Amino acid sequence: MKYTQLGRTGLKVSRLVLGTMNFGPQTDEAGSHAIMDAALDAGINYFDTANVYGWGENKGRTEEIIGSWFAQGGDRRDKVVLATKVYGNMAADGDAWPNHDKLSAVNIRRAVDASLKRLRTDYIDVYQFHHVDRSTPFEEIWQAIDTLVAQGKILYAGSSNFPGYKIAQADESAARRGSYGLVSEQCLYNLAERRAEMEVIPAAREYGLGVIPWSPLHGGLLGGVIRKETTGGRRAGGRSADALANTAVRAQIQSYEDLLDKHGLEPGETALAWLLSRPGVTGPIVGPRTAEQLDSALRAVELELSEEVLASLDEIFPGPGPSPEAFAW
Repeated sequence: MKYTQLGRTGLKVSRLVLGTMNFGPQTDEAGSHAIMDAALDAGINYFDTANVYGWGENKGRTEEIIGSWFAQGGDRRDKVVLATKVYGNMAADGDAWPNHDKLSAVNIRRAVDASLKRLRTDYIDVYQFHHVDRSTPFEEIWQAIDTLVAQGKILYAGSSNFPGYKIAQADESAARRGSYGLVSEQCLYNLAERRAEMEVIPAAREYGLGVIPWSPLHGGLLGGVIRKETTGGRRAGGRSADALANTAVRAQIQSYEDLLDKHGLEPGETALAWLLSRPGVTGPIVGPRTAEQLDSALRAVELELSEEVLASLDEIFPGPGPSPEAFAW
């Protein structure tokens, strides 16, 4: 496994991030434990979760599964860089209370203690804001985070789904307080969705944040969906099926799969390898439901795409163009 530093921290993290969203809803506890064991054995040391994972009546279940895995011992917790998130309301559906969500100081304090209990650990490496809270000033957020750092409950703070200007606001506010600020941004970024290149990734690089792309296969659309249709494999569902109903999108994905067939490349592995080649990217989040899916993701780390393939991918999935700073006189 290849490693890099997480932004401007001293943390050494794997170039793949193990996403745990499927633990509980789609993969049972035993299967989740097996995937985490396999990931750790393969050298993946960065695990990402969120307090709301498990969803619905089972919010918090994913953190509990990770906690029961840590409890098995074997230095599991010491070997893992653990990231979780705060923002969503953890009350039962239909039973939401004021101050039980978002990024108020009272909710951050409540949420981190609840996550620590579910995760069966006494600290979180990277505590991430799952979304922008437009009603809470960053001064209040950083006051709460600084207290948690002083208490030893978290080491660093990160963001998720922040636009570029909010990354700037957050870090400028932290600098005025003498706080450390954000160390990572978790954003939607893949071959089919490249808008992060306009502002988010430039802002992250300017402020020294690691970039952790989520949905690297764009909900499965970049994982060989048309090939699977024709070979009797698992058919596209949900958003991928809706997207393929669009003639232009289907033609684009067909061109993508044809290109990879020409070069003997696997679609999912290629999509991950492309992200790993992008400037500023620390490592994409992979959310395997099975050990086989994990094996496929691991192969992507060693895959070097040729300049010809990279150029062809740009033709099929053109980015948003140069960021505004490129339009200088």
